[in-house]
Amino acid sequence: MATAVAVPVVVALLVLIRVLGPDGSDAGDGAAAVTGATPAQRDESPVEVATPPITAEADAACPALMSQLPLDLVGDPSRRVASDSPYAYAWGDPATTLVCGIDQPVVPPDGLLVTVTDLTWWVDTSDPTVNVWRTVGRQAAVELRIPASTDGAAAAVLGPLIVGAIPAA
Repeated sequence: MATAVAVPVVVALLVLIRVLGPDGSDAGDGAAAVTGATPAQRDESPVEVATPPITAEADAACPALMSQLPLDLVGDPSRRVASDSPYAYAWGDPATTLVCGIDQPVVPPDGLLVTVTDLTWWVDTSDPTVNVWRTVGRQAAVELRIPASTDGAAAAVLGPLIVGAIPAA
C-alpha cells in the first residue's frame, strides 16, 4: 500500500522539480525549446475552377466520384475551390484540379491517348504551364488539370476511382 502511494508522489515531485527548477522558483527552463525550419507558407486561398453547366449525366455519376476523392493527392493536400459546381476539387500549390461532368471530349486525329490503370485519357500538352487530361469513353467525362512541372501520377491515382464511380459509355 505504501508503494502505491509513494510512487505517484515521487513522480509528481520530479515533474515539479523539472518545471520549477531545483530551487523551487519558476525561473527554470520548463518550456521546451523548439528548433528547426519553419514549414513553407501554404496558399490557403480558394482555387478558381471554371465548370460547365451541370447536366443530368453529371448529377447521376459525379457524386459517387466526389465522395471518394482523397484529401491528399500524391503528397499535395486538398484545397478549397471557388466554383459554380459541386463537382470540382483541387489539391496542392500550384493546384491540380478535377472537374467531373465536362462535355464529352472530341479527340483530334493527332490527339495523344493514354491508358493508365484501365482508364483512357486524352492528354492535351499544348499549354506549357498545364497538362489537361480528359477521360474518354465514360458516361460523365472528367477533366484533370495537372501543372506541367509535375508528372502524371495524379491520373494514375485517380484513375481507379473514376473507373469505379463512373460507368463506361
